[in-house]
Amino acid sequence: MAHQFYFNPYILDNLPAPAKGFSVVQDIEDPRLRMYITSRGVKTFFVRKRVNGKDKRILIGNYPDVDVDDARAAVNTVLENAAKKTVVRRKKISFKDFLDLYLKNKVRRNEDSYMKLLRSVNRHLVDLFDKNIADISADDVKNVVAKISGTAIAARMQELLQSVFKYAIDMGYVKNNPASSMEKIKQNRRVRPLNKSGLRRLVKTIEKLDDVILRGAFLMLVYGFAPRSKIFSMAWEDLDFNHDMWLSRPLSDRAVLLLQDFPQESDWVFPSGGGMHLVDPRTSWKRIVTQAGIPNLTMDDVYKFLMRQVVWVSDKEEFRANLNALLDDILAENI
Repeated sequence: MAHQFYFNPYILDNLPAPAKGFSVVQDIEDPRLRMYITSRGVKTFFVRKRVNGKDKRILIGNYPDVDVDDARAAVNTVLENAAKKTVVRRKKISFKDFLDLYLKNKVRRNEDSYMKLLRSVNRHLVDLFDKNIADISADDVKNVVAKISGTAIAARMQELLQSVFKYAIDMGYVKNNPASSMEKIKQNRRVRPLNKSGLRRLVKTIEKLDDVILRGAFLMLVYGFAPRSKIFSMAWEDLDFNHDMWLSRPLSDRAVLLLQDFPQESDWVFPSGGGMHLVDPRTSWKRIVTQAGIPNLTMDDVYKFLMRQVVWVSDKEEFRANLNALLDDILAENI
């Protein structure tokens, strides 16, 4: 049975990812609304509906691209549409035209993520673009996927094709899914190399940085309990030092001390050139983690390691106390 609670941004932002597979939670306000949380931290709203005697799980969209209120509002419409009989369309449509329709109606991503997906599609699926989607065979799909170098991107394109053809079936353009018979591509999952000892070494190495902006940004990856994209785009106007809050997030004591002493020379806490915020200082990060003895560590590894360690509670003050306790435990040698 799914764990039930009232869906709100604060709790959903802080839901821990399972060690493997996925977990499911359910909204108390509208129990029909549920959410998948994968081991990668992807959170997806969905509903369940029995259609033609089969239990069907219908995705609404990924959080936070789709917020809680919009997800609740979409439940009735999604269930009503699922109950409708499939409309059979006899008009032909090219794979490219249908793919554009799929991306418009089914993909909910931020602009950067959407453009990254679009580049991958235009690079790897171009051989299918001019074909009538109803004429595409399983061999056509296999040949396209086989040409893709790199198991990770090949697996993502295979999953995308399965989803596109499933939508084409729902829309009545095709009868069968030519991607469904393909064997799932096996990926060698990277083992995240971080432990408490490694995190202590990382913090000590970061503290030796001469660059104030990079030093602060990298330390906030540890003290801020948020993904790098949110840390690097932190704005001063979003910080409330009277209540030790960053938007709806409690700040750890270490984060507060760091930020209060930080120079306020821009709208951004961690500014970069051209009036923008810091984006991806991977060269500096690579040098830091190499010096710390954990050369394969990514910035997101830090966030995911901390998410697995922290004790989650809904009370903000209690949660802030848990953040402090965890950092005190891990970084005891740095106190």
